[in-house]
Amino acid sequence: MIASAHRVWPIAMNTLREAIRNRLLYALVFFGLAVIGTSVLVASLSYVEGERIIQDIGLAAMQIFSVGIAIFVGIGLIHGEVERRTVYTILSKAVTRSEFLLGKYLGLLLTVWMQLGLMALAFAGVSTAAGAPLSLAHAAAVLLIGVEMAVVVAVATLFSTFTTPMLAALFSLGVYCIGHLTRDLNALGGQVEDSALRALSHGLYRVLPDLDSFDLSAVAIHGLPLTSADVGWPILYGLGYVLALLWVATYVFRVRDLK
Repeated sequence: MIASAHRVWPIAMNTLREAIRNRLLYALVFFGLAVIGTSVLVASLSYVEGERIIQDIGLAAMQIFSVGIAIFVGIGLIHGEVERRTVYTILSKAVTRSEFLLGKYLGLLLTVWMQLGLMALAFAGVSTAAGAPLSLAHAAAVLLIGVEMAVVVAVATLFSTFTTPMLAALFSLGVYCIGHLTRDLNALGGQVEDSALRALSHGLYRVLPDLDSFDLSAVAIHGLPLTSADVGWPILYGLGYVLALLWVATYVFRVRDLK
């Protein structure tokens, strides 16, 4: 296990350095910070709840631009290694395909978490300057955005193991959008009379990620009560979903013909 960690970590660090050199990363981070900063101007157009508008825009910006980095920066990492033939050099050095894929995943996740941390600092600075209150609920909301990004990165990693970057981006974006609608689709399916459709909607709800479970923005912005279960259960759910996705991704990557 220790030897495996020694092989995975260098791949993760190299992936992090590779992602940092991507110009698209800086563009997305810049626009994310710009949206958070200009939220003050948007809030000034409203006569009421300006502080809540600032924080609503800030949390939404952190989520949206983190997803953009996870998908549009990450999906090309594995495909690029295969295209440049560097994957053969790495795999020839006693590194298994599973370790290679896990290193890629961790490197991209660290990249996403780093930029999320930068935007969280900007969010805290703008909120403080505008007089908007901050609490543990805001920290919990950012934490669960990070967990959600772990799931999104795992989804992008899975699709990047067997399809092109363009299709992987479209599939990952589709899963992200549907993941925020699974509860509504399940509730809608429960109202239909056809038992097959009810079973289908419930099955999709169980298989697809329930990304709304990571959303604590309303709790943080409106100062609603926050319990440990509101944070603990989503973390456990996200960890389990990530492990399942990575298991499938490593299996697909192991059986894939890289020639």
